[in-house]
Amino acid sequence: MIATRLANPADTAALAELFYRIDLHYFGPKRANREAALRYVARNLFQPHCGVQVMLAERDGQAIGLATFSLLYPAPEYSGQLYMKDLFTLEEARGSGAGKALLRALAQTAVHHGCLRLDWTAERGNQAAVDFYHHIGARIVEDKIYYRIDGAVLRAFAEASL
Repeated sequence: MIATRLANPADTAALAELFYRIDLHYFGPKRANREAALRYVARNLFQPHCGVQVMLAERDGQAIGLATFSLLYPAPEYSGQLYMKDLFTLEEARGSGAGKALLRALAQTAVHHGCLRLDWTAERGNQAAVDFYHHIGARIVEDKIYYRIDGAVLRAFAEASL
């Protein structure tokens, strides 16, 4: 049985392990670092500046996945939007229903807070994710463009005078 719940500061070690496993999955062993993941979680999550919440998926009391999300306002019809930043399950938990349970928990959270939509992005090359999202009934939003400023351009823009 897979259970979902909001993470809290007592989950820091479990979250750090999941963040480490995310880096291992996407970027490989040269970039993934358990100690750095623990410092990162402790420094950023559950802090006043953090607008992110984490939904955990657990099986037998062990964290097997997470979804990070924020509630955003305004949204159409004076509602809110739940934006999911990341959805991740451990490799050994894939296909177990953990991802679906996490998304359902986010949908329930969205409805509870009066949100009319649940949005997220996916990497075009992650076919398993794309297939999963289509399977649960998600649609691609064609009328939006996803933008990014990063690296040196971000720093230069931040430092530019008005």
